[in-house]
Amino acid sequence: MNDNRNPGLSRNEIEARLLGAYGADRMIWADGLWGEDITDYHIDALARFTGPGRVLINLPDEPDMNDPFHVSALKTHDKLAAEGMDIDVIPEPFTTRVRSRDFVASYANYYACNDAIIAAQFGDEETDQIAKDALERHYPGREIVMLNVDALGEIGGGIHCATQQMPAV
Repeated sequence: MNDNRNPGLSRNEIEARLLGAYGADRMIWADGLWGEDITDYHIDALARFTGPGRVLINLPDEPDMNDPFHVSALKTHDKLAAEGMDIDVIPEPFTTRVRSRDFVASYANYYACNDAIIAAQFGDEETDQIAKDALERHYPGREIVMLNVDALGEIGGGIHCATQQMPAV
């Protein structure tokens, strides 16, 4: 809903266009975090729809209620649950190779291609495996390829962010 993304469009207009483009019949809005990072907490680092009524979400095992990202993530989870979504939770990694406060350690920020899912691994053997198992459940028959993408996380992004299509000009 930021003016820099859809100038001149109301929330209803944006929703109507998105529903039409995706052939969907309802929209679930997440509040995000305006002004907290360069993306206002894009949903692709938190949750992904993996099928009708099915969501994969990345949440901390022990949320810090003083961390605005944790609070926003929990609110989004609760909103999805209230809408009747089937939610599969992947924990955030307990440890990562990078210690920066701004480091994005999201398993939900993956790229889905025809025969594979390209996802992040952060060096935490336990949560890396939990994430891989969850992706295998949500994408049966696809190869799950987990890569060290620390360089992307250090600049605030992930695989999904770095693999977006470029429109023809």
